Amino acid sequence: MGAGKTTIGRLIAKEMGMDFHDSDHEIERNTGVKIPLIFELEGEAGFRKRETAAIEDLCQLNNIVLATGGGAVLVPENRQLLKNNGKIIYLRASVHDLWQRTRNDKSRPLLQGSNIKQKLEQLYLERNPLYTALADFIVDTGVQSATEISHHIEQLIRNDHAAENAPK
Repeated sequence: MGAGKTTIGRLIAKEMGMDFHDSDHEIERNTGVKIPLIFELEGEAGFRKRETAAIEDLCQLNNIVLATGGGAVLVPENRQLLKNNGKIIYLRASVHDLWQRTRNDKSRPLLQGSNIKQKLEQLYLERNPLYTALADFIVDTGVQSATEISHHIEQLIRNDHAAENAPK
């Protein structure tokens, strides 16, 4: 949450001539309501069910860059869908950087109330091992610009594709 998945995903898709999809945006499009309202009415469990359905649909598409919500990795089915259908890039950011980027954002249901930094630390401890185990590439998002990060990721993907297709 706040690592830059949507921003960087859009840049990568544009650079590589692919379509970009964001699972959160897909959920909002399908339901006609914003994510915070889904959380309010259905709770996190209801949202996660919708998220899995959206990821399953999006994984049927070809030649796309997919940005998922930060908690998508919490559901084993999502991890399997993602791993089976593409390369996984973990945009890793420090808790401090995530806090700086999200502390004033009222559209993130899990970050409402007080002690936002503490909540981010809890989420990081819970999710980082899952992201790390799942990722084909881990890219730290520290001080580089989104453009620099997207260029780096594009190069990682192109090198990986070339290695996979090299004569053996």
